[in-house]
Amino acid sequence: MKQKIIKTIAFLLVSLSFTAVKAQTVKDIDGNVYKTVTIGTQTWMTENLKTTNYNDGTAIPFVSNNTAWINRDSVAITTAAYYWYDNDSTYKNVYGALYNGYTIITSKLCPCGWHLPSDAEWSVLTDYLGGEGVAGGKLKERGYSHWVAPNTGATNETGFNALPGGSRFMDGSFKLANEGGNWWSSSDYNSERTWFRGMNNNIEFVIKGPLEKPNGISVRCVRDKN
Repeated sequence: MKQKIIKTIAFLLVSLSFTAVKAQTVKDIDGNVYKTVTIGTQTWMTENLKTTNYNDGTAIPFVSNNTAWINRDSVAITTAAYYWYDNDSTYKNVYGALYNGYTIITSKLCPCGWHLPSDAEWSVLTDYLGGEGVAGGKLKERGYSHWVAPNTGATNETGFNALPGGSRFMDGSFKLANEGGNWWSSSDYNSERTWFRGMNNNIEFVIKGPLEKPNGISVRCVRDKN
């Protein structure tokens, strides 16, 4: 009995270490309010970014026309843009916006005092959770309210609340809503690609790789260190 009590206390202490500041919030330039959570030495938003303006008030271009993405000579391929999944703004509140890789260059996408995580900062997160092989399950929202089955390994024990916001690909198509979520880092792989992290409904590991900048994926922000 005593051993069982000790294990229960230990579990609660671990849970508290993840969720101690989950009730705190941050507001973006548009007035959207996001909950946050501290995981290890980092404080993250627990929701995908949904701002339509940079933190200096400059508007981020909105592009909905698929033809603009198919045409490789189009300005949409080489400049910043955001969009709602399937061009449906009702996705905003839950899944946030999808941003292409050119929105990152200004370093003004996240609220003041926050920033887009670097590739190294994403690695700090996954390493703290035991490595990329198991971190996805600890970060994904539990159940099937947003993820489709089987949502492998999902415990959301960190409170990160990773959601499957889908992606917009270079041909303009929207795919993977409810099946997968992908998030930019601020670190370029080369002039054409940027490092990202991804999670899918049928795996518990975190995907890491370079992604072409014209693609549209989600953004999570991490708080600046004092």
